[in-house]
Amino acid sequence: MGVLVIGGDRIGAIKETLKSYGVKRITHWDGRNKRGVCLKSIPEGIDYIFMLTDFLNHNAMYKFKKEAKQKDIPVVCTKRSCSMLECQLCKIFGKKSCEK
Repeated sequence: MGVLVIGGDRIGAIKETLKSYGVKRITHWDGRNKRGVCLKSIPEGIDYIFMLTDFLNHNAMYKFKKEAKQKDIPVVCTKRSCSMLECQLCKIFGKKSCEK
């Protein structure tokens, strides 16, 4: 499974959480450079897009949500927190261990 994470500067703990759910390929764009991130296009082989909303501008979110919809790729918006991400992953994979 391939995942694109957009937003956040350092996502070391988030990468480990994703790997624990069987994600093999993780691509990360920090979203810091507003112009640079909006010029990119979603790469091939991406199954899910995770947007870290507290580190991403609205124009980038809009652009990638629109492109993901055209490519039929699910978009998950969450804060840059392992616990918040884990709750979203529980929903995706149907696990009931998340109480939030």
